[in-house]
Amino acid sequence: MEDGRQSAFLALDNAKTQLYHFKAIVIAGMGFFTDAYDLFCITAVTKLIGRLYYYDPSKHAAGASPTQGALPTNVNNAITGVALCGTLAGQLFFGWLGDKLGRKKVYGITLITMVGCALASGLSFGSTAHSVIASLCFFRFWLGFGIGGDYPLSAVIMSEYANQKTRGGFIAAVFAMQGMGIMVAGAVAMIVSKLFWVAFPAPAFRDDHVLSVQPQGDFVWRIVLMFGAVPAALTYYWRMKMPETARYTALVLGNHKKAAADMAKVLDQDISIDTTTSWVSVTPVNSSYGLFSKEFMRRHGLHLLGTTTTWFLLDIAFYSLQLTQKDVYPVSGIVRKASAMNAIEEVYRISKAMFIVALFATVPGYWFTVFLIDKLGRFIIQLGGFLLMSICMAILGFQYENFRGEKCTDPKATKEYCEGNPTWFMVLYGLTLFFANFGPNSTTFIVPAELFPARFRSTCHGISAAAGKAGAIIGAFVVQSYTQKGEKIKRAIVALSVVNLIGFFFTFLVPETKGRSLEEISGKDRELGGGGRGIEIAATKNEKILETEMA
Repeated sequence: MEDGRQSAFLALDNAKTQLYHFKAIVIAGMGFFTDAYDLFCITAVTKLIGRLYYYDPSKHAAGASPTQGALPTNVNNAITGVALCGTLAGQLFFGWLGDKLGRKKVYGITLITMVGCALASGLSFGSTAHSVIASLCFFRFWLGFGIGGDYPLSAVIMSEYANQKTRGGFIAAVFAMQGMGIMVAGAVAMIVSKLFWVAFPAPAFRDDHVLSVQPQGDFVWRIVLMFGAVPAALTYYWRMKMPETARYTALVLGNHKKAAADMAKVLDQDISIDTTTSWVSVTPVNSSYGLFSKEFMRRHGLHLLGTTTTWFLLDIAFYSLQLTQKDVYPVSGIVRKASAMNAIEEVYRISKAMFIVALFATVPGYWFTVFLIDKLGRFIIQLGGFLLMSICMAILGFQYENFRGEKCTDPKATKEYCEGNPTWFMVLYGLTLFFANFGPNSTTFIVPAELFPARFRSTCHGISAAAGKAGAIIGAFVVQSYTQKGEKIKRAIVALSVVNLIGFFFTFLVPETKGRSLEEISGKDRELGGGGRGIEIAATKNEKILETEMA
């Protein structure tokens, strides 16, 4: 095949943007909305869980104001990180399964898993603190397992549905729903905690101290976690109505007639086919190389190395920033210290800060990518994002004492210097998240869905995403341990700046995919079965029919 325009996928690559594209964005995007909500809502309620289950008033002197309970470091890390472990496993398993069974067949399984485990997380049971936490961690692991399946499937489905000109924007729009999920997680936690705070005010103690925990707080974290089941359940029906992608049906299953029928559904137009000609009857010739074979590594080894390393490095920084907000905001002065608030008020103030940062920094970053990625390209956005993240975090780290006002013991320090500057801290923190999302957090999701052959596409995306979650696990279990100790936050931020800079250099392993068809990017002549014979339009008559009907 000399020209990709002679492919049966000419219609998909050159189709005008239409209603079905937006429907696919919403259906796939709601999965990512749920993913982000479920992964990050735990940040808003982790401190509440500690004050509920690890508060022991018997340890305090009679008449003294109770102090707040705190989760042990290992328990805190487990609660926030166990879902990421499940996500990593789910990305590998469902990514592989998506290439074996098809995108559609697996798509519903992930959603059912997410709905059931989100509800079960909120219903975590036990007669002791340890049993409740163990139950919560168990269900959040399997919640993460379902979330993991959504990554490769949603990305690949959207890339195989999208047209060539706006494919990057469509995939980015699906991923942008992650930002909406993060924002709504903060909003839901803020609303629920505010309602309970007003309905069940804490009794006052002497010296204006307040009771550490209201028993009603147990409902707050459960409601917040269970809400994640709602958006996933609402989209299940529409996921089941989506047809299998035409590229999978033709290139992997070899059923060209069904592929054409599925394309007709997607494009909302009839496609005429002469079933006596060769392109609908010839079975694709299987490629001679398999996943991780020498030939695969020769053609795609550097690509896979590039997508896995950049996603791994990005997620160390991105998830560290997201999961440690509950620790970073209080010590930086953005949120009041726990000793000045009751447990439910603390949830409200942390989630309010999360919401504001998401609204003004996180969400805009995603949508800048949506609108500019097919103009600027994936490479420039990823390269610039890593560099600017590194610069922002370097300033944030090296100026940390000034922002926080840690040098108050210095007799020469001015009042302003002593108080710190939480506003600038918030600005730089927000800019880091903005350039993460208008940068590598979006592009590392998009590019693996475009680079690899159809029969490996879901698997390779799953491997790349799993490498990212390995980085996120480092953020949850290693970096988070530092941020719970105020004096080590500076060290953690500076280290993350270096991680971003390393990601900048590894980006040079990833090629630009803007403006090219999926078959061209992955080596269409080989993917389509030796010179394109698998689905090539062999007859001149068929070429004219297809070019007319699919235009």
